Amino acid sequence: MIKSAEELKHEIIEYGRMAEAKNLTPGVSGNMSARIDEERILITSSGSANGYLSEDDFSIIDMNGNVVSGNSKPSSEKLVHCEFYKIRSDVNYILHFHSPYLSSFASAGIALDEPIMAENIFYFGQIPLAEYGMPSSMDLAIKTSKYFKDYDAVLMANHGFIIGGKTMLNTFLNLTLAESYAQVVLNTKILGGAKLLNEAQVKEVLDLRKKL
Repeated sequence: MIKSAEELKHEIIEYGRMAEAKNLTPGVSGNMSARIDEERILITSSGSANGYLSEDDFSIIDMNGNVVSGNSKPSSEKLVHCEFYKIRSDVNYILHFHSPYLSSFASAGIALDEPIMAENIFYFGQIPLAEYGMPSSMDLAIKTSKYFKDYDAVLMANHGFIIGGKTMLNTFLNLTLAESYAQVVLNTKILGGAKLLNEAQVKEVLDLRKKL
């Protein structure tokens, strides 16, 4: 089902409020977007707070980040969003948040790539860490987008987290799963370290993912 820009605005506003309620998007950090069609993206405006969006807090941009209509100041991270949509035709929604646990791993320079929980292997495989790039720069877009072909979710060094998905519900649920996973990994470190799954166990999970 193809949604209009107005329908997508209302959807993003709703999920932005839900993210705020779960402390996933503090302050005016982060940004959200949705693919309108093959040529246009709806994205939150610069300086807007995801948990308190109004219909004026959106820009429509083309796939190169140029403003087509709406708010004249789209999110400064528009280039990362554009690259994600260009690389992944199956991605219709992108959330870039600075949620506490995921951002902690990003800031510590630690990828979430160890086989600790079967569920996270199933949904993500791994969550890699992209090299640091200056926020809002093409350098950041290039360094982060190199992972988009193979991964739906990427940590951004000393910055935050970005995830894409086919539907907003799927994207949001995977965001909450990733944030919870980061908290679990941190807790295992406090408790002396996680007991990792072995190669055979990881293969079983990945084989199951291929079947479903």
